[in-house]
Amino acid sequence: MIGVIDTDGECAEWAFPAEPGAVRTARHAVRGTLRSWGLDSVGDVTVLLVSELVTNSLRYASGPIGVRLVRRNPAVPDLAGGPALLVEVSDPLPDPPRERIAKPDDEGGRGLHLVAVSARRWGTRHGKTGKTVWFELALPGE
Repeated sequence: MIGVIDTDGECAEWAFPAEPGAVRTARHAVRGTLRSWGLDSVGDVTVLLVSELVTNSLRYASGPIGVRLVRRNPAVPDLAGGPALLVEVSDPLPDPPRERIAKPDDEGGRGLHLVAVSARRWGTRHGKTGKTVWFELALPGE
């Protein structure tokens, strides 16, 4: 994966070809993993945000799209505070995405805004051959 950082906790990652079925396959993989980790409470929002970010990568990238989930270890102190799910979507394009305000009749342009308003924090980072867009969701009840 592009720009992967070391993390402490449970981890799952995939690489999907830049093909139309990648979004659906990513949704199923993410939902299945969250279910196996007992994190159904954040399943819907996580799947929605992953779908948006994979769609953005698919729209602009021609190479593989990486998706990585990390359930941060609650015993390890975190700068943002509390247990969290870190989600990363990587692609080979170096240009970071830009958040924009979509007009009511626009067909696109809402993905990063959804990430910004749904996640505890989010951002982008460059790798050697592309970029990673990441977001973090608080895990309730841990």
